Amino acid sequence: MDFLTLAKKRYSSRKYSTKSVEPQKLNYVLEAGRVAPTAKNLQPHKILVIQEQKGLEKLAKSARTYSAPVALVVCADHTQAWVRPFDDKDHGDVDVSIVTDHMMLAATEQGLSSVWVCYFDPEIVREEFGIPETLEPVNVLLLGYAEDSPKPMDRHDEMRKPLSETVFYEKF
Repeated sequence: MDFLTLAKKRYSSRKYSTKSVEPQKLNYVLEAGRVAPTAKNLQPHKILVIQEQKGLEKLAKSARTYSAPVALVVCADHTQAWVRPFDDKDHGDVDVSIVTDHMMLAATEQGLSSVWVCYFDPEIVREEFGIPETLEPVNVLLLGYAEDSPKPMDRHDEMRKPLSETVFYEKF
């Protein structure tokens, strides 16, 4: 499948079956995150994989899990992130987002569904899973087999702004 077809196929699933994610598919998704580009190749991300029911219940104290069988808490290690020298912009959150996007698209390729969650209390997540202070939980990627209906691939024609509203050439 070409890249645009893959990207258009992916949607945010909010209802998952109880079917477990096969270890080889999970490892494939994690490998996609491992090879994702990061600023200066510093790889300032750490990924907490949560699959056990007890862990998913702990995560649910802070975030909706939609009964997904796998949650990836993607963290930025700001002690390892590249900082732009001109304005001191820490790129840990950018790098974590690139890693998460690679994993999300790899999950789609493997026949898995996903939803990217940012609506959670990072302090509750930090406390429940013993996340060190040097790491910032940036997002949670939920994975599994969807029980809801896939979204039509042509939805982007209606739901996305046209290129003419988001792309500018040579000047704004």
